[in-house]
Amino acid sequence: MFMGTTHNSIDEKNRVIVPARLRAELGNRCVLTKGLDACLNIYTMADWDRQMEKITRLPESDPKVRAFIRHFCGNAAECELDKQGRIVIPQELKEYAGIDRELVTIGAMTKIELWARDTWSAPDNDGRMDTKEFSAALKEYNF
Repeated sequence: MFMGTTHNSIDEKNRVIVPARLRAELGNRCVLTKGLDACLNIYTMADWDRQMEKITRLPESDPKVRAFIRHFCGNAAECELDKQGRIVIPQELKEYAGIDRELVTIGAMTKIELWARDTWSAPDNDGRMDTKEFSAALKEYNF
């Protein structure tokens, strides 16, 4: 499981260092794609395969499912980590997440999230809930 937060940056060649503590579980190949929020998701190859299994069970007759498949799979890029533990972020994915220079890399259980630091730090970040919302959402799942 991935966890923790690291503040890092992207270089002029669109490379970002995956924090060492996350690299061991990630291996030397991964999949990078658009997240559901304004971030990018990095999956291990095994977790990507599990996501694909879940997606194949969704009804493609539903236009929302087709849109999700295009968003999630159509923008996916298989990446190899170089000797310094870096991956290259394709320009389209960089633009989607609003990544300019400064990043926040977050371990989020089965995936790693990459956020533009400005987006992550914004007071109106839709990716976070206040405590009351969070508690209510978890209660719905008997957590």
